[in-house]
Amino acid sequence: MSLTLSRRNALRLGAALPLAAPALLTATTVARADGHAEKGPGLSKFRRMSLGDFEVTTLLAGTRAVEDPQGIFGMNVDADTFEKVSKEAFLPTDVAQFFFTPTVVNTGSEVILFDTGLSPDSITGALGAAGYAPGDIDKVVITHMHGDHIGGLMGDGGEIFTNASYITGAAEHNHWSGADNDNFKGKVAPLNDKFTMLDDGGSVASGITAVGAFGHTPGHMTYMLESGGKQMMLIADLANHYVWSLAHPEWEVRFDMDKAGAAASRKKVLGMIAADRVPIVGYHMPWPGVGFVAAKDSGFEYVPATYQMML
Repeated sequence: MSLTLSRRNALRLGAALPLAAPALLTATTVARADGHAEKGPGLSKFRRMSLGDFEVTTLLAGTRAVEDPQGIFGMNVDADTFEKVSKEAFLPTDVAQFFFTPTVVNTGSEVILFDTGLSPDSITGALGAAGYAPGDIDKVVITHMHGDHIGGLMGDGGEIFTNASYITGAAEHNHWSGADNDNFKGKVAPLNDKFTMLDDGGSVASGITAVGAFGHTPGHMTYMLESGGKQMMLIADLANHYVWSLAHPEWEVRFDMDKAGAAASRKKVLGMIAADRVPIVGYHMPWPGVGFVAAKDSGFEYVPATYQMML
């Protein structure tokens, strides 16, 4: 059966549709939209969820496309293997999309920010979208001191989080203090007097514990959140890509300073997460950065969260 809609019948049909139904697209509308899509995804700046009595908010502090992903991931595998794994995961091999995802944890008594993105503008913009001002932050936790994690600490006018104290791993701070690194000198060193150092197992606040995952950097830390009988782990840069790093923990990553150590940390910590079925926030996982890890073959599988954190 064919159906021809006259203007009158189309209007009648539109009147009968629920108010929430989308408007009918005409050929003219489609033609107008063609060629005007954003090259990057049009994404919200934050995602909020509950974890027991905690409120956890992931922040999109930046996203960009990066060419030649095998120049970064899977450096110790041949091109055919990289191509096969990528094809099975529906991924192109000429470009990757990077995400930068700091996280705010509101414990009810403190507002704690984990990492600060690439720049002051990126982190303050994402915080503002989520309803926070820099002055609302009580503690800033730096998981490690690569530039995309410390970039928002200091701006042209000085310190961004003027009401905050700062926490990082002792081994991490010791390493960069002895390195000739401009990022550390410009972003961290001016705040040294406000930093507290902790070790593996150290406490940021009640229910927030450091878990050493060294290798990506000498003192790289992940953090376990626990509230109301629920857990979540902030894995930072333990795995930098959901397929080319997390799924294949032995694949070498250019940014891992100790590649063997980073692979060992991935296997250990991801194995624990998978066994305990703990949700994660990954700093470089696809936005909004929240998901689960399942054991698969000799590696793991990333399972993006859907509605689990709403329940």
